[in-house]
Amino acid sequence: MDELDTAILGELQRDGRQTNRELAEHLAPSTCLERVRSLRADGVIEGLHTEVSLDAIGRPVQALINVRLHPKIREAVEGFRDYVAALPEALAVFVVSGGDDFIIQVGVRDAGHLRDFVLDHVARHRNIADVRTSLVYDHIRKTSVEVLPPAPPSRRRTARKR
Repeated sequence: MDELDTAILGELQRDGRQTNRELAEHLAPSTCLERVRSLRADGVIEGLHTEVSLDAIGRPVQALINVRLHPKIREAVEGFRDYVAALPEALAVFVVSGGDDFIIQVGVRDAGHLRDFVLDHVARHRNIADVRTSLVYDHIRKTSVEVLPPAPPSRRRTARKR
């Protein structure tokens, strides 16, 4: 990733519907197109998405559901992950380390819908050891991710001979 790739990536994140001509305002369109194709081929650009307003589609209540499983075996973790990810209320599913095994972000109609989702779909799953739910009061999602500069070279400590 050089400065040009970073600039192209920033512009696409700002507005993914730009034409190649608009994107290539300060360079040759063929160069721009080739750079975008390379970013896609290298897996830097994974796709373009439409951001949907949860309020506008009748899902204004968001919550984070922390789940602990028992037993913590691969089949249980992968099975629960796939099960929850397929539910329409799930917005994101994170498999995490620490005290919990999962954090599930959901978008629902109201508190009753949240209760029903937790009781009917999460808590009754056969491998659940614990469930905790936190209501989200406010949510800010970054729509643009900056490219970080390369990490500095690691410093090796060498033992001094005395």
